[in-house]
Amino acid sequence: MKRSKTFLFLISSLLLLGIAVLLSLAVGARNIPLSDLIATMRGEEIDALYLPILQKRVLRTVLGLLVGSSLGIAGCLMQTITRNPIADPSILGVNTGASFFVVTGIAFFNIHTTAQYIVFALAGATLTALLVFGIASFVPGAGGFRTGSANPIRLALSGAAVSTACSSLISTVMLPRTNVMQVFRFWQTGSIGGGTWEGIRMVLPFLLAGWILAILLIPSLNILALGDDIAMGLGVNVPRTRALGAAAGVLLCGATTAVAGPIGFVGLMVPHLVRIFCGNDLKYQVPLSALDGAVLLLLADVAGRYLGRPGELEVGIVTAFIGAPLFIIIVRKVKVGKG
Repeated sequence: MKRSKTFLFLISSLLLLGIAVLLSLAVGARNIPLSDLIATMRGEEIDALYLPILQKRVLRTVLGLLVGSSLGIAGCLMQTITRNPIADPSILGVNTGASFFVVTGIAFFNIHTTAQYIVFALAGATLTALLVFGIASFVPGAGGFRTGSANPIRLALSGAAVSTACSSLISTVMLPRTNVMQVFRFWQTGSIGGGTWEGIRMVLPFLLAGWILAILLIPSLNILALGDDIAMGLGVNVPRTRALGAAAGVLLCGATTAVAGPIGFVGLMVPHLVRIFCGNDLKYQVPLSALDGAVLLLLADVAGRYLGRPGELEVGIVTAFIGAPLFIIIVRKVKVGKG
């Protein structure tokens, strides 16, 4: 029964993905008729007016697929390693750390290219995650750092503290510099409309590394979900598994933040949706979170284009609008696991 439910959910997700891709290609300030889309897929020529629009939307759709799937997996990983059901990639301060480094780069190093954004965002995401783990692992009066002390609650609290500090630093750097604010505010809202093929090529190795690492960690993370004591009794190296899971999440979230800005709530919503239909087995959760993360992000992007005509609402605004009520519901209904 459970497998049939999972199979039906998989089929539904694939159908929704197909619909989301078609809508992403067709809907915008100027709609493209479905007949022209089908003709293009067959290799036939279409109206020259639609060709540049379609080329841009293909890029946007590919970026949406990559970003959405990566955020879905990152959220699944963060909720598992912290055993915190309200965790998303920002739980380790990844988004705000990447944002802080980018705004610092804009203000003091005059960065403006996709490659520079990627370097600064990945550096910020990585260093912030290391700082969070360091704070969570530090035990005063117990000999300093102890890796086993970085339990879910300490990680969540450390991530919240560092994220708040980074947000304050962003404001400190930005407010006196109007030019930085103008550049940064477009990047900060989160959008897949300004991507480039060069940017995709640059982040793809990081995304592949994060996906592969997440898949390899599935058996250990399934055991880790039973609790640290049980996992250690079954031979799992808990600190290493948690650190590698966080590393995969940092790679995925840092790379997506670099090319699309900090997009929130996708990593929070999607794993919960998958868990409802497919249970807690990460063998199903990870790939389905990737699939449904892509569906959610593409549909949110289409909704932003439709609602914002003749302009558009950035996808980060749409996901926040959808995710905020869901976040309140989740907080009211679930409990945070103990370390």
